[in-house]
Amino acid sequence: MQTIHLNETFREPTPCVATIGMFDGVHRGHRFVIDCLRQEAARLGLPSCVITFDRHPRLTLSTHHSPLTNHQLSTLDEKLVLLSQTGIDLCVVLPFTQEMAALSAYDFMQQVLKEQLKVQVLLTGYDNHFGHRGERAEGFDDYQRYGRELGIEVKALEPLTTHHSPHTTHYSSSLIRRLLIEGRIAEANEALGYPYFVLGTVVRGEHIGTNIGFPTANLQPDDANKLIPANGVYAVRVRLEDSLEQKHGMTNIGRRPTFSPTATQQPPLTIETHILRHDGVLYGQRMMVSFIHRMRDEQSFEGPEALVAQLRQDAATAEELLNQDIEE
Repeated sequence: MQTIHLNETFREPTPCVATIGMFDGVHRGHRFVIDCLRQEAARLGLPSCVITFDRHPRLTLSTHHSPLTNHQLSTLDEKLVLLSQTGIDLCVVLPFTQEMAALSAYDFMQQVLKEQLKVQVLLTGYDNHFGHRGERAEGFDDYQRYGRELGIEVKALEPLTTHHSPHTTHYSSSLIRRLLIEGRIAEANEALGYPYFVLGTVVRGEHIGTNIGFPTANLQPDDANKLIPANGVYAVRVRLEDSLEQKHGMTNIGRRPTFSPTATQQPPLTIETHILRHDGVLYGQRMMVSFIHRMRDEQSFEGPEALVAQLRQDAATAEELLNQDIEE
């Protein structure tokens, strides 16, 4: 996959078949769209192109921030890696600036899709929207009409559906965010098509785990906008930098209530991972934690002895769950 950042100088593009969107998480719904894109591109003998943005439009346009709307399933670098695994020919990253946000849908199609990228066919869903919304919201019929004027064929895609709610619904990044925030990790992973992961660097903690016989790696995520799953204890797979090995572990996301029960201020959120059967210092190392099963809520214990007893049980449960997952 060739990646082009539109704010960089690049050679004259060739005509292509394209689709456009945030592609946050590159989940099953996105992969269905990309499969359709590749099929259409192959039929026409043209390169397949995914057009995405360097940041979510809400981060530029909105002052309201919440995990459900502003925190992302994938950083830009993670998204590009995931897209590179789909078999597309080209990914164009657009800088989402105030100037780009001000472009109408027609101007965006003319100036970016037609003139800069030479899009011949645009695949989009009926409910997809792009361009500045003026007095009325524009939609698929408008895009088709603009396309006819500009020489871009705009074709509709039917959404891929899932059943992670009382009613059948479409796969979407917002659905997966909600599942993660609610701690429904197995359902989120099924919708993603892979285990949700967080990348970061191991930083020094307070050595609480080491002092009770369960040393942990305290993960600092690469991006503050990366969505962190619900507080609780998870069975995880861990990959350390410069290694392809997937180690078994358990991760606690939370605020250590056993050791800060009377704090006047809320303790900081920590992501602490105990890697099973691992020795060695990890400070400063890069680490990827993939969340496989949520085992329990975070809870407060009467003291270190009760906590250690629970951690021993958690370690055995995590090992059993992760081994079952491999066998399946």
